[in-house]
Amino acid sequence: MASKNQSHDDLLHEPLLINSSKESSQQQSPLINSGHHVDDDHDDDDDRDGNIVVALVKQHSTHEAAMSDQLESTLCNTDMRSLQRYKAATWIEMKLLVHLAAPAVVVYMINYLMSMSTQIFSGHLGNLELAAASLGNTGIQIFAYGLMLGMGSAVETLCGQAYGAKKYDMLGVYLQRSTIILMATGVPLAVIYVFSKPLLILLGQAPSIASAAALFVYGLIPQIFAYAANFPIQKFMQAQSIVAPSAYISTATLLLHLLLSWVAVYKIGLGLLGASLVLSLSWWIIVIGQYVYIVKSVRCKYTWRGFSTQAFSGIPSFLKLSIASAVMLCLETWYFQILVLIAGLLKNPELALDALSICTTISGWVFMISVGFNAAASVRVSNELGARHPKSAAFSVVVVNVLSFIISVIAAIIVLLLRHVISYAFTEGEVVAEAVSDLCPLLAITLILNGIQPVLSGVAVGCGWQAFVAYVNVGCYYIVGVPLGILFGFKFDLGAKGIWSGMIGGTAMQTLILLWVTFRTDWNKEVEEATKRLSKWDDRKVETEGKEPLLK
Repeated sequence: MASKNQSHDDLLHEPLLINSSKESSQQQSPLINSGHHVDDDHDDDDDRDGNIVVALVKQHSTHEAAMSDQLESTLCNTDMRSLQRYKAATWIEMKLLVHLAAPAVVVYMINYLMSMSTQIFSGHLGNLELAAASLGNTGIQIFAYGLMLGMGSAVETLCGQAYGAKKYDMLGVYLQRSTIILMATGVPLAVIYVFSKPLLILLGQAPSIASAAALFVYGLIPQIFAYAANFPIQKFMQAQSIVAPSAYISTATLLLHLLLSWVAVYKIGLGLLGASLVLSLSWWIIVIGQYVYIVKSVRCKYTWRGFSTQAFSGIPSFLKLSIASAVMLCLETWYFQILVLIAGLLKNPELALDALSICTTISGWVFMISVGFNAAASVRVSNELGARHPKSAAFSVVVVNVLSFIISVIAAIIVLLLRHVISYAFTEGEVVAEAVSDLCPLLAITLILNGIQPVLSGVAVGCGWQAFVAYVNVGCYYIVGVPLGILFGFKFDLGAKGIWSGMIGGTAMQTLILLWVTFRTDWNKEVEEATKRLSKWDDRKVETEGKEPLLK
């Protein structure tokens, strides 16, 4: 069991639930080695079923491992010409990457579209409702989203490297441990939601907007705990390259969400509160759907062994890594939340909030593509490091960044072409449309930067660099970006454009630093660091051997 003083690196050294020796894990599946005697026909049938399950799971993991080995051998093959070698390697990496990134992009985009559609439904109720939903979504809800997603990213680092090293049993324990921590974190967040109105007024927001935003936020309280369950589950599945089921579940939920939102807002007349309550319900539907998949799917039989008391051990040390992950990601997600809050202090706050809310919503929608690539980069890098493939890890970083950058440039061009009409999807006001059109060049620059920065953050998560990136984010975002934005927006009277321009400067600086650090990374050293942690598993005494999970 993990001790209280255990560092977050030592989390990767914990004993397996069933058997930690390499020989035993190769000879016996945890499904079969469950303590039952085969002494009748019924047990023979169960044993045969268990062997079929094991074969299916092994076939899936072996196929991925074979492609990973093929990529590494291709990159190491000096007999091939450089162009031929990189062409073949790119084809292999693209197959691995698209298998991960495409469903991940769909998942994050659809999840964001649920929030976006809620904002659209609210916006058609009036400009005040649009400003309130924007402030509730961007000013309050993203606070919880960033914190929960960041803390859940600890699972991404631990499960990704463990899965790459074929240490499957601990994945389910990490999932449960993270969920416990996030659920506990949700309680103080719910208190903040309850007192959102006085907090927004204290931050200088107009009382009318703060009051309407608070009503919207009250309906998002159940969503906090849906986040607490969803993000660990999502990272647990992604570490195993199981992404498509989440995409199917999210797609079906989005369709149901649109129908329920229409009924709640327009037919029943529940207004802002109804819109946010439906959003919370939709997130819980996603959580339940993914949990049912984990429990029932053959592909999770190795990694999900049921609820275990081991999930309650080592929580303090696990919390340290969760906090490091949360600080890294929160400093990023809260950055543009601050943009909206500062804009609320301008001379005409309603117009500024309406225009910025539309731009940040569009930016967030495209940002979800980069977040999908972020997840893919994290999984690819952590899996390759766990498998001792330094060249594959480095090559994956290059491919995923180039692909994400190209997509973001295309999105930026589309935004510039549609700059005069794009706002009418959110509101019918011509004044707001003109303000949005004026901000679109800055939006295009933001989209391009967001094509690189989140992917580099995904690489950092895969390598376990969260603490370093947190320091970079503090310096670039909050020591450079925010003061520049305030200076341009208020001192030089440039308004929302000035605030956004200054903050873009912080993002550009952070992106350049991460590019430089990634470029200079010694991937052989990163492999050794990952291997050093994981190899200690087989040297530890298995304290939990023979214990059955609480619930299968």
